[in-house]
Amino acid sequence: MTSSDQVLLKTIESALADGQPIRQDFGRNERLHIDRPMPFLVVHVGRAREPAARDIVTASSSYLLVSSLQRAKAIVGLVAESMVERFGAFIVLDIGELKRDRLASDADYLPPFEMTLSASSDAGAKAAAAAFSAATEKVHSKFRIPQLARPAIASDPAAKLARLLPKLPVLTLRFAPIYRVPESDNVYPRLHEQLVANLVDSGLQAIAAFTASTKSLAISSHRALGRRAFIDAVSRADKAIDDVAQSFDFLLAVTPINARAAWEEFSDTGFERTPQLLYRPLTMAVDQQKKRLFSVALDHFEDPVLTTLYREKQQELDLQLSLLAARETPRFVELGRALYGPVEPSLLKAAQAILDGTKSERGKGPRDDADVAFVQRRAQAMIEAYVGASPQFDATVEVRDDLPGGMMVSGGRLLIARSTVMAKARVEALLSHEVGVHLLTYFNGSAQGLRLFRSGLAGYEGVQEGLAVLAEYLVGGMTLGRLRLLAARVIGCAAMLDGASFPDCYKTIRAFGLPESSAFNLVLRVYRGGGLAKDAVYLRGLLEVLSHLRSGGSLDPFWMGKIAASHFSIIQELSTRGLLKAPQLVPAFLSHPQAGDRLKKAAAGMSPIDMIGN
Repeated sequence: MTSSDQVLLKTIESALADGQPIRQDFGRNERLHIDRPMPFLVVHVGRAREPAARDIVTASSSYLLVSSLQRAKAIVGLVAESMVERFGAFIVLDIGELKRDRLASDADYLPPFEMTLSASSDAGAKAAAAAFSAATEKVHSKFRIPQLARPAIASDPAAKLARLLPKLPVLTLRFAPIYRVPESDNVYPRLHEQLVANLVDSGLQAIAAFTASTKSLAISSHRALGRRAFIDAVSRADKAIDDVAQSFDFLLAVTPINARAAWEEFSDTGFERTPQLLYRPLTMAVDQQKKRLFSVALDHFEDPVLTTLYREKQQELDLQLSLLAARETPRFVELGRALYGPVEPSLLKAAQAILDGTKSERGKGPRDDADVAFVQRRAQAMIEAYVGASPQFDATVEVRDDLPGGMMVSGGRLLIARSTVMAKARVEALLSHEVGVHLLTYFNGSAQGLRLFRSGLAGYEGVQEGLAVLAEYLVGGMTLGRLRLLAARVIGCAAMLDGASFPDCYKTIRAFGLPESSAFNLVLRVYRGGGLAKDAVYLRGLLEVLSHLRSGGSLDPFWMGKIAASHFSIIQELSTRGLLKAPQLVPAFLSHPQAGDRLKKAAAGMSPIDMIGN
């Protein structure tokens, strides 16, 4: 052993004694990473180019990349001694790739692929091996499935490290490089990602079985063994992607600044001609932002879950930028369809049912209206109440002349149109929507340490708007008119996507009995930018949230930041791993006197129409 090896071992020994996180680089692309003491170490030995194996290993919270067996033996021995003292047991998972894919063929079906797993003879390692085998058998893949062989350590040519560590529990895993394009250095990216994700999960299940067998660590789920800290590469990419996201406000950029003049023009033509809509000039160059966006490297995160989240966000921002470049052109509609999706037949049917089921209940006489000054005061009061609970709730209120009537949130700002007039009975409900959901999740997301959770995971808007509409119901502010408006938005989006003109869509909405001003504002929103199907997300999101509650789901994870329904299991995993914190604030509307009973009704099963008067 060289003098540099001895220095390295002393450094590692000292770090282990301190019990602090370790990220020690040495040699050529060698590293010991332990983000917290754990009763296991995942190891890759050798200099061979095995990117999938290395990605599986580096996704672990405790791993070693090392070039030589002797150095591996020495480092593993030090780590094992420290962890056995702490936990009473310790296991090594040695991962690598086979030289070639021997089961591949030109058959017209996808053959299985070779995988070998040997285990030491102790009960803990046997339990781990059994759990790994069971986990791989449960994987449902549209690609190839593993054919697992279980050789003894003595006859396993890959188990060299295990034979050097006879006193330690060791699993030795080797798999065929099925992610490689045959006769080439190229890879199948999607297959590579799926292979890594599946084997990372199977490895965690194996280690969880070992900890259960040896009683070395009590955990709620195998996911709790995953990474608890993100590395600098994640922080750098997070900032870079957020810089692009903050360079533009998508909704402001596609919102007309001449709503009042457009209404006058439209009404003067007898509602027969599409009005001219004017927009804010873009404050950035789309091509430059796209260049910045795709210059962000996502391949060194050492965390497949986070890599997936950032890749999805990258793709969503790309679509938004493409939409801005196509503003007021025919391409805008189709790019918007790609971003927000079509209006599904089931959603259209639900919207039609609401409008048909409530058509005889229009209007209830005169109402007590609130002007913009009243709304601003109430908004400021609600924000101050949140500030009292957390000084980090640094929201501001702006009254704007360049918005259609109503409110919207942009980052940490609540924007209120100066022309806003609404029923006083609706003010608390709409502020619960904007402040209690949109602003609250922005500031809770800011506290997570990654800006992604404040700007929003890809596709977050659906469930976010669903939660915001639910908030209106929980404070008793869901009115017949509001529900019909949400349903009519779906009808308007469907008509626009089917090619209806602005005047034709307006006539369709008016036929449902909406007042002229409400119908115009709805159609204006639907045709902004050239035609945007975003407004279908309100009813779609509400139905998603009601379904989530009906199936016994909790709302708590949704307050951590701006997340999509599709990310619910991912958020639970990141929370279990300790990577996400509990929300700093919970919505004030949950403390409304009737909120608890209303939530119980929602969990028992209700339709949107059931929200009226309940």
